[in-house]
Amino acid sequence: MSQTTIDSVVDRLPQLRRSVEAARETLLANLVMTGEIPAPTFGEQRRIQFLQDRFTEAELTDCSIDEMGNGVGILRGSDGDRNILVVAHADTVFDETTDHTITVQEDRVIGPGIGDNSLGLAVLATLPTLLQQLDIRLRSNLVLLGSTQSLGRGNLAGLRFFLDNAHMPFCAGVCLEGVQLGRLSYASLGMLRAQISVAVPAEYDWTRFGARSAILTLNEAINRILAIPLPRRPRTSILLGSVEGGESFDTLATQAVLRFEVRSESAELVNQVARRIQQICDELSAETSANVVFENLAQREPGGVPFGHPLVQHTRHIMTALGIEPRIAPSMSELSTFIQHAIPALTLGLTTGEQPRKTDELLHLDPMYTGLAQLVAALLAIDEGLCDEQD
Repeated sequence: MSQTTIDSVVDRLPQLRRSVEAARETLLANLVMTGEIPAPTFGEQRRIQFLQDRFTEAELTDCSIDEMGNGVGILRGSDGDRNILVVAHADTVFDETTDHTITVQEDRVIGPGIGDNSLGLAVLATLPTLLQQLDIRLRSNLVLLGSTQSLGRGNLAGLRFFLDNAHMPFCAGVCLEGVQLGRLSYASLGMLRAQISVAVPAEYDWTRFGARSAILTLNEAINRILAIPLPRRPRTSILLGSVEGGESFDTLATQAVLRFEVRSESAELVNQVARRIQQICDELSAETSANVVFENLAQREPGGVPFGHPLVQHTRHIMTALGIEPRIAPSMSELSTFIQHAIPALTLGLTTGEQPRKTDELLHLDPMYTGLAQLVAALLAIDEGLCDEQD
């Protein structure tokens, strides 16, 4: 039985932090090449093929692209009786028309989607080479997955398909996100992601009393949504994400869209709020003669491992030893899919950055190496069984 303890893993951190910088050129090359491949949700094929090429060059086994377009590679462990899944989503919020040029400066990298989530995918591509340079061979099999269709309407379809059809058990999972370093998510809130679309029919009578544009109708929907009473416990909130509508200064808007999320510690409260919003849309349709449509795009169940779980406790210990201040917050992303499959998992950020989801998004290079050391140390702890829940 292994005599490794979390303290012995932490003792290796200074050497790990110095050594990961040796992979700088490989990591930056993978980051630039990944980032310059457009990968909107449902259009990740070229980026996944790039990942597969890197897996093949690293001589990973069982390299494949599944029916959902996920890219998979397995770094076989010395024992191979346990499996750790490391995942990074391949898609970004930018479409093919965006200039995807990546700029590398002395201390930063700039470009669209670079932090969400080109860096995560680049680290996935670099990890086999990095472990080889560090002379680390895990006992467990390391399953590396570039997942597709994660954002927006994708609704985590790639990872959900992979876990639904995986023919191997996973002892733990790690989700990689480019930013922010210090992120430590181990639980998921209940969540509803939805949109309300308002469309004024062509035969709408603009001359009648009370006639109003789609924007005014949507504004009334927003006012009524904000008037929904929400409890302090369980914590529940409604996040209004974006509003679109109209075409010009002098034309009454015939269409408008609101995109939003309902988040709660209670799945039932999420459903209650969803039912009330559906009622609001039905009421406005009847009152205004506009088509007010509520569309459920994605939903998550609350859950996760407890704060005291060894996976969380030991990862916090590693982060603190590296001078990283843990930022503990629930996640609505890939982590929720692990939770649905009862797999202990967490989400880690890899570096610091600025301008998220902007075309000039910026990542800082120096903290990236601390983020990599954090990841490698967490994998070592998981591999040694230190993060297993005690009976």
